[in-house]
Amino acid sequence: MKKRTLPGTELTVSELCLGTMTWGEQNTEAQAHEQLAYAVANGINFIDTAEMYPVPPRAETQGRTERILGNWLAGRPRGDLVIATKVAGPGRRDWIRGGRTDLTPDVIAEAVGTSLERLKIDCIDLYQIHWPQRNVPAFGAVAFDPAKEREGPSIEAQIEGMAAMIEAGRIRYYGLSNETAWGVTTFHATARRLGLPGPVTLQNSYSLVSRNADFDLAEALFREKMSVLSYSPLAGGMLTGKYLGGKLPEGSRFERFTTLGGRFRTPMVVEAIDAYAALAQRRGLTLTQLAIGYVRSRWFVGSTIIGATTMAQLEEDVAAAETTLDEATLAEIAQIQARYPNPGM
Repeated sequence: MKKRTLPGTELTVSELCLGTMTWGEQNTEAQAHEQLAYAVANGINFIDTAEMYPVPPRAETQGRTERILGNWLAGRPRGDLVIATKVAGPGRRDWIRGGRTDLTPDVIAEAVGTSLERLKIDCIDLYQIHWPQRNVPAFGAVAFDPAKEREGPSIEAQIEGMAAMIEAGRIRYYGLSNETAWGVTTFHATARRLGLPGPVTLQNSYSLVSRNADFDLAEALFREKMSVLSYSPLAGGMLTGKYLGGKLPEGSRFERFTTLGGRFRTPMVVEAIDAYAALAQRRGLTLTQLAIGYVRSRWFVGSTIIGATTMAQLEEDVAAAETTLDEATLAEIAQIQARYPNPGM
């Protein structure tokens, strides 16, 4: 599998990153370890997790995914593995640290410590802010609402907290997630003013049906020399084709968890995916190949995060990473995007 060095870092990562949010809920520890073995054997060296996982998040399971990964890492040579995790943002999960989720330097330090303990490693390669401290529309919301403004630690305080962890050797780099163009540029401008490290990556949803990174974010990424770690490249499984025609397979994520992935289950997304499925069929591709091939074609994508609940899904995703879309296929994708510009937000 091809690898690339993320801009502004010494992190050389595989084009695919193994996501972990199902481990400990939809997947057992043994299944997770089987996924890890297969991924590494097939050239994946980048693994992404979060202190909040597994999903859907619950107080009873919080931190379980990091522990599962840590048990696999324990006693194993680190080699070229790149481990990324995330600190939860404020307000959504009051059972994390007893509600202490405002991103102050001391909370960041505490969260780093507990993640390191669960992961059983000495240093996190990439530590990400899971969602912004401030009021922003996120996770499929599109309208900014000033009425939702709240007090909280400044961007300066967050940068200082991350810089302290880098200085202490507990993390190597930090990144943002579910962030806006304003946030990206303000983090960098503030870090330059303080003479401290800025964020190096942005983990946002990006796929054929979720294209926010193509717009104002693209300019911010270009000017700040950042890359996207694209999550949900298959739109929660919608772009695998398993939900085509209104199907709801037994045991699938959307059948088990009816509140998950609402942004990917709208009529407009379904229409768009039908069009992409027809294009894939005309081109002799699977819908998964078309979807992953498209994300890999984008200049700002550093790595594409895939997740699977079965080995068959993981094998299909890894195989799809070998697909390079030709110009004619990309042109037809652009025609569909003109009709459905950003249905999954």
